[in-house]
Amino acid sequence: QVQLAESGGGLVQAGGSLRLSCTVSGRTFSTRSMGWFRQTPGKEREFVAGIHWKGRINYADSVKGRFTISRDYPKDMLYLQMNNLRVEDTAVYYCAIDRTAHAETPRYDDWGQGTQVTVSA
Repeated sequence: QVQLAESGGGLVQAGGSLRLSCTVSGRTFSTRSMGWFRQTPGKEREFVAGIHWKGRINYADSVKGRFTISRDYPKDMLYLQMNNLRVEDTAVYYCAIDRTAHAETPRYDDWGQGTQVTVSA
């Protein structure tokens, strides 16, 4: 049973930075793709950034150049460094992991409980 736990959310002014962390336990971390998603009330959960188990990284257009996804293999940790935050980045942020090892096309099957990020004007 995989467990994901996000941390690092909070309140920040526009232009500020936050770093989200996600702790992974219960599955082999290095052979599975992982990603960050976010959701605001009344909207569908949206993709933010993903890191393939082979190392490929991709971002939503809205965060390119501002957010950086990374993973620490020895610590089984996933990170999202968020710089130059905007009010529209306000959301609950979730980390997710592919349940299938070595999958070429990531599927995000397991999710954390989320962490709130609020950006004030």
